Amino acid sequence: MGLREGLLLLFAALVLLVPGLTSLPPVDRDESRYAVATTQMLATGDYVDIRFQDQPRYLQPAGVYWLQALSAGAFTEPEARQIWAFRLPSLVAALAASLITGFMASLWFGRWAGLLAGLMLAACMSLGFEARIAKTDASLLAAVTIAQFAFMRVYVGAARSRWPVLVFWIALGVGMMLKGPIILIVVGLGALALAAWDRSLARLKPLQPLWGLPLALLVAAPWYVMIGLATDGDFFRVAIGDNLLHKVGTSQQSHGGPIGYHLMGFALTFWPGALLAALAVPFAWRERARPEIRFLICWIVPAWLVFELVSTKLPHYVLPVFPAIATLTAAAVTAQRPAAGRVQKVLFGLVLLLWLAVSLAVSAMAPFGIWTYEARIDVLAVILAAGAVVAVGAVVWRVLAGRPDQAVLAGVVAAILVTSNTYGYALPRLESLWLSPQIVAQARAAAPGCASPLIISAPYHEPSMVFLNGPGRTRLTPTPEAAAEALAQGADCAVAVIGAPETPAFLARAGALGLSLQPAGQVTGQNYSDGEDLDLTLFVAGEGDLAP
Repeated sequence: MGLREGLLLLFAALVLLVPGLTSLPPVDRDESRYAVATTQMLATGDYVDIRFQDQPRYLQPAGVYWLQALSAGAFTEPEARQIWAFRLPSLVAALAASLITGFMASLWFGRWAGLLAGLMLAACMSLGFEARIAKTDASLLAAVTIAQFAFMRVYVGAARSRWPVLVFWIALGVGMMLKGPIILIVVGLGALALAAWDRSLARLKPLQPLWGLPLALLVAAPWYVMIGLATDGDFFRVAIGDNLLHKVGTSQQSHGGPIGYHLMGFALTFWPGALLAALAVPFAWRERARPEIRFLICWIVPAWLVFELVSTKLPHYVLPVFPAIATLTAAAVTAQRPAAGRVQKVLFGLVLLLWLAVSLAVSAMAPFGIWTYEARIDVLAVILAAGAVVAVGAVVWRVLAGRPDQAVLAGVVAAILVTSNTYGYALPRLESLWLSPQIVAQARAAAPGCASPLIISAPYHEPSMVFLNGPGRTRLTPTPEAAAEALAQGADCAVAVIGAPETPAFLARAGALGLSLQPAGQVTGQNYSDGEDLDLTLFVAGEGDLAP
C-alpha cells in the first residue's frame, strides 16, 4: 500500500471512528470501571495492584490501565475526568489495526485490495464501538494484528531479516499484558492448525521460539510476578479460576449464547462488510493451496470455533479474527471470479436478505432511538438515516452489477453516515439514558459551598457516577438505611441519591437519626445497563423534616 492509499485509509478511518469520542458520556459498565481504576492508579501511584474503589479488580493484566494512565496524564489533568483522554488508546489501536490490515493485504493481493481491507475493518460495527470506549479490546486487536502480520511474513517466506520475528514475540508479550492468554488462543491455535495442515513444522521454525518465547515472557512476566507477590496469588485465582475458566464452562453475567452465536451475529458485528465476506468463502476454499490464504484461514477458523464453544459470549470476542476476514474479503472482491453455481447464488441470496434487514435496522437506529426516548422526530437524524439507506442500495447495486470492490466503498459511505448519526449526533443527546452526568451536576449545584460533594447512592450504583464524581467522593451503599447513616456522618458536604421505592425506608431511618432533610433535585430516566426505569431524588441535610 503506497503513501496515497495509506493517507486515504487513515483519513477514512478517522471519519469513521472519531464521531462521539468526546461527546459520549462515560459508558457503563466496563468502560467506567476501567476509567475509575486508572484514575485510582494515577492518584495512588500503585501501577501494579488494580482497584475499583476498595475492591480489587483482577480480571485482566495492567497493560490497558497503563496506556490509559499515560494518555490521561499526557493530554488532560486526570482529576478533570475527561473520558475522551481515557479512550484515546482504543482509538489509536483501532487506527493501527486498520492500517496494518491494509498494508498486510496490499503485500499479497495488491494496493487496491489493501485499501479495501483496511476500510472494511475500520467500518465494521464491532470495531466502531470498541474504538470509542476505554477498555481492552481495540488494543488487543492491534497487538494480534501486528503479531499475525509478522507471523504471516515469516510463514510465507517473505521475511528477509529478524525484524518480523522480533516484532512477533514482542507483540505476543504486549498482548499478554493486555488480556492475558487471549492472544495465545488466536495465534497459538492458528500455528497448530498450520502445522497440522502442512504436516510439517518447517514453516514455523523460522520463528525461533527458543529465544523468542523468553523475549515475550520478558515483556509480560515482571508484572505477573509483582502482582502475584502483592496479592499472595489472589490475582491468579480470580483472573484464571473465577474469570477465565468460568467463562469456558458457564455463562457469566447472563452473557450466554448457543453454538453459532457469533456466526448469527456476524451480519451485524462485521457490517457493512459481512455481505461481501460471503464472497470470500468459495474464494478461500478455491485458493487454499496458496500459503497466504492458508494462513488467513488458520487465523480465522480455530479461534472462531473456540469462541463459539466457550459458554460466555459477547459480540466483540471474535474481533481478533476480523483483520483476516477483511483481508480475505478484499482478496476475493478484487480477484477474477468464475461464474457462481446455482447453489452459491441461492445461498448468497439468503445472505443478502439477512444483510438488508440488518442494514435497515442499523440505519434507523438514530432516529428510532430519538423517537423512543424523546418522543419526537428529528429531521437531521432522519435525513442521515435516509442517506445511509441510499448507500445500502448502492452496495446491492454494485454487487449485482459484478463490482463488489466498488460495493465496499458504498458500504463505507453507509457506515460513515450511520456512525456519525448514531455516535456523533443521536446518542449524546439522549439525556434520559445518561443519568450519571445529571446526578453529578445536580449534586454539585445542591452543595455549592463544597468543592466536591460526597455522593451517597442507593440503589443507583453505576461506575460512571463514580468516575465523574471521583472514587473517594462516591459511596455506593447497599441499603437506603445505610445511605441515611452515611448522610448523617457527612452532612455538611453530602448529597444522597435515593430511588423512589427506597425513599420511605431512607426517610424513616433519617428520622430515627434526627436528621432533617430537604429535596435538592430529581433525575428520571432509564438505566440502560439493566433496562430499569429510575426515579431518583437528591436529598441534602437542611431545614425541615421530611421523615415520616
